[in-house]
Amino acid sequence: MRKNVICLTLCAVLLALCDSAEAQQPEKVPRIGYLASSDPATDSARSEGIRLALRELGYIEGQNIAIEYRYAEGKNDRLPKLAAELVRLKVDLIVVAGGVGTIRALMKATKTIPIVMVGNVNDPVEAGLVESLARPGGNVTGLTNLTADLGGKRLELLKEAVPKLAHVAVLYDPTSRAGVLQVKEVLPVAARALKLTLRSWEVRDADGFDEVFAALSKQRPDGLYVPASGPLLRANEKRIVAFALKSRLPSVYSNREAVDAGGLMYYGADLADSYRRVATYVDKILKGAKPADLPVEAPTKFELVINLKTAKQIGLTIPAHVLGRADRVIR
Repeated sequence: MRKNVICLTLCAVLLALCDSAEAQQPEKVPRIGYLASSDPATDSARSEGIRLALRELGYIEGQNIAIEYRYAEGKNDRLPKLAAELVRLKVDLIVVAGGVGTIRALMKATKTIPIVMVGNVNDPVEAGLVESLARPGGNVTGLTNLTADLGGKRLELLKEAVPKLAHVAVLYDPTSRAGVLQVKEVLPVAARALKLTLRSWEVRDADGFDEVFAALSKQRPDGLYVPASGPLLRANEKRIVAFALKSRLPSVYSNREAVDAGGLMYYGADLADSYRRVATYVDKILKGAKPADLPVEAPTKFELVINLKTAKQIGLTIPAHVLGRADRVIR
């Protein structure tokens, strides 16, 4: 009898120790990959915006999530290696801050890890990234940006801000589908309606900017349009902004960060809203949702941002009715 009591007591103690050990084991911290086509400095506003949006949902980096960052710094040939690195780390999902080429590099590296687009692709169905917007079908979902579709509106706003606008230079990367679409199809239609003359300038590598800038200095256009045209333009955005300022050239951009850096105008998706929606995708996937079943979403909120400091610096007076329509004015 006494032996039985001792055995039962020992068993109870061992079970309690096992339960205690299990209770003390830390929960698995989700690991998120983040692949950007640009460099850390250029991408900082976006990565920080997504980080803050995740925090609003209770995901705090360093506490209950870990984020692995990789940056191609505008060099497309680095994308396959960076994508493979994230796959080897066995991350739970990958947020991709880049265009079609960046997403394809990830799709080649993994068919199973969920990939969330942050809104750098105009038509993911046409690009072959998803089967349909309603039912993506594979491991890719997220946001599309409608950037090309907004090209005409950006030209219209630039014309309103600069009433004497007649000749507009357009910088683009000819290897970017989105850039070519805007230059060849979208912008010419809008320019004709606005009675503007467009001249497009190809930039194929980082060394090509100085040559184009020199030519623009001789041509003296009235304005500059910079589309979302691949990682090359994004990685050199500050150079473009600096040239526009030095040349006192009114400029409109497809990237909000360019206006924060000194560009004149931005019109496009409300970025804060986009970051919150990216965070929602991350949350749903970490809770078990499959990318194949999560519809790709288009922006529903848009914003006009005007840098009034830049306007003053280049000697431009923005009409009051245009300023009144701005969602944000940088003073």
